[in-house]
Amino acid sequence: MPNSNSYANGGIIKLNTTRVWLGGIAGGVLWNAWSFFIAMRQGPFYAAMQKQGLFRKESRYPFFVGQWILLIFVLSILLAYLYAWSRATAGSGPKTALKIGMVVGFFAGFPTNFGQAAWSPVDRMLPLGWMLDMWIGAILATMVAGFFYKE
Repeated sequence: MPNSNSYANGGIIKLNTTRVWLGGIAGGVLWNAWSFFIAMRQGPFYAAMQKQGLFRKESRYPFFVGQWILLIFVLSILLAYLYAWSRATAGSGPKTALKIGMVVGFFAGFPTNFGQAAWSPVDRMLPLGWMLDMWIGAILATMVAGFFYKE
């Protein structure tokens, strides 16, 4: 069943959940590609921090990479839902998708990485990369979701 109901402003909004999921998954593919690009650029910094004993050589969580990829897909699908729900009040289109991606990406990427850059002994390029991963990734995923979403 492609449509579900949610309430906004006392009325009923029909969401095309098929398109929400399509946009969320497509956004997740792009965000994961962006995340991979950032991780590859940060590789030398990770190696240096491991050599100095500031980073573990092995993840504390089994299959961390797979869990990270899944997490990015979940976040992308949630952003696609947020975009679809916001269309009734904020309007449809890339401007709304951009605003949602910027706000959510800021919330997800900036505060903790600003703290890491200020207080952590690791090179500041790592928190910068983590912040850009979350912030730009959220923007890209929401823009893709907005492109795919149709009523």
